This record gives sequence, C-alpha cells and structure tokens, in this order.
Amino acid sequence: MSTGELRRAVEELLLGGGRLWTRTDIAERSGVRPERSAQIWRALGFPVVDDDARVFTDADVDALRAGERLIAAGLITEESETMMARALGHHLSRLADWQMHTLWQWLTHDLDTPGGEAALTRHAAALVAELELLQRHVWRRHLAAYAGRMLAEADAGRSGSGDGVMAKTEAVPDDAPGPPHEGADVRHLAVGFTDMVGYTRMTRGLDSAELARVLDRFESLSGDVVAEGGGRVVKTIGDEVLFVSGSASEAAGIALELTARAQGEQSLPHLRTGLAHGAVLHRFGDVYGAAVNIAARLTAVARPDTVLADTAFAGELAGTTTYDLKVLRPVSVRGYSRLRPVLLRAARRR
Repeated sequence: MSTGELRRAVEELLLGGGRLWTRTDIAERSGVRPERSAQIWRALGFPVVDDDARVFTDADVDALRAGERLIAAGLITEESETMMARALGHHLSRLADWQMHTLWQWLTHDLDTPGGEAALTRHAAALVAELELLQRHVWRRHLAAYAGRMLAEADAGRSGSGDGVMAKTEAVPDDAPGPPHEGADVRHLAVGFTDMVGYTRMTRGLDSAELARVLDRFESLSGDVVAEGGGRVVKTIGDEVLFVSGSASEAAGIALELTARAQGEQSLPHLRTGLAHGAVLHRFGDVYGAAVNIAARLTAVARPDTVLADTAFAGELAGTTTYDLKVLRPVSVRGYSRLRPVLLRAARRR
C-alpha cells in the first residue's frame, strides 16, 4: 500500500467516508448557505477551501443538518452556532492532537512488517472506537454532574436561600445594548491562578522526557486537588492552572492544599497562587473578567509557597476562623496601579 493509499484509508476511517462533495454540494444537501458553512468551517479551525474543491463528506452534511435542527428547536441561534463551533474546535483540536500522536506512536511498529499497513488500519478502527466510547462516557458524566449542580442551585434560589451560584447570576438588563449572547452568563465566583515558580529557568536544565514528567505531575496534582476541593479546572496554560469555585472558602482551601502538596514533592518546583472574587463572565467553558485578571496579577507578585488574595476575596472570608488574613502594602501591576494584596494562610491551631 502506497503512502497516498494509506493516507486515504486512514482518513476515510476517521471521517466516516471519502471526500465527495464541494461546498455547493453540501449547501444543497444540508440547506445551509455556502457562506455560512464556510464561517462554521473556519470557526472549527480548518483552513478555507475553494468552493469547487471536493473536501466534504456525508458526515459533514449530517453535522450541518444537526446544527440546523438545534437552531429550529430554539436551543441556539446562527450567531451562537459559530461561537459553539469555535469552542468545540479549540478544545477538541487539542484533544485530537494528543490522541493522534499517542495512536501513531503505538501503531507505527506495524508499518515495517509484512501487511503492516492493513494492520494499522485495523488497529486504528478498533482503538478509535474505544476512544470515542470513553469520550462520550466522560462527556455524559460531566453533563450529569453539571445538571445536578444547576438543579440544586435552582432549588436553593427558589427557596430564597440565595446560597447557590445560580441564585447570584446577573440578568442582562432590558435596556442593555445588543442581544444577550447564548452560552455566556455572569456569576459571582472565586477565581484562582496557580503557577510553578522558576519554571522557565527549570526547563533549561531538563530534557523533553523530564519536562513532560514535571508537567504531567503538576497537572495531575492540580487537577486532583481542585476536584477534591469542589472546584473546576478551567484550563492549564503551560506552567499555570486556572480554576474556579463557587465559594471563597473552597478556593482558599484548594490554594493552600496545592501549596502544601507541592512542598512535599521533590519533582515539582514551589507554587504560588493568586485568588480573587467577583463577577465572572462564563462563556463556553472559559471565564473572563476583572476577577480573572486580578488573580493572574496577584500570582505574578506572590512569593514562592504563598497565596495572595484581593480584598473582595478576603471580604468573603470575613468572620472565618479557618484562615488568617494579613493585608499587605499596595502594589502596582499591569492594569492596576494600587492593587492591595491580602496574604492568606491557614489559621494556627491554638
């Protein structure tokens, strides 16, 4: 089997069929205008192709039809479909990159043996099906977890307790300019940034395998601690992790536990964390807003093995006996000329 034939075989396996249709063809079959399908295609992260190029499959037509059904049901709009495509493309492309690299490393040992190409496609078919099953399972488990939280928060809001995050969701005023954006809402959350101190210097002395082990351990540690503390990892960005929590007390516990566990690991450098509390724009799984920016700025000025919070976060902990809070001198950081950090420590047992 030639390289070209192997490529076509693998591609048809992964795409569910061959590249049969042009953009005009899929417009006729899906009912989606060519210019809009091009917009969705770009949002997914794929390069623009000529209208007469046969690059689309039956599965592409089915996906466009699914989007039309979601719009007809009122779940999304044309605008939010593009934003949803961009979010899916961003997150799933990273996952696909890792999965394909892993698959390729495992499978290529068959290429040098007689009939290796056929073995490659057989193995790929079986493994891709298993990966797809696991992906679907994890996705549904997360859907169930978020559904449970939202239902519990809705119950709390109806009972008038006001304790749930959803009860604190800010509505868009009737006179606000422009339509509200689907997939985005504003919640009052605790936000944390944790990073590894001296990461850049450390990487200069490590080979690729050693660096991968450090990053794996950091991501594993931070993921475990955030999950155990009731928070959610939003994303990892190289040497730092961004997480959110529904309460300042939970986020404080997560930050201090991260610091303590990292101190006990010789393979990890020291950590530092910045915490902030406030209105956060929650959009397609990511978070934005002043609280996110402040948490990042506080992380940059924190000393190794310390946790700094802003005054809004410290105010959420007022009256607690679990943590000690020490207000420090104002600092000047990008975007904030007089940001006042608060040093957060676990309360000493008397």
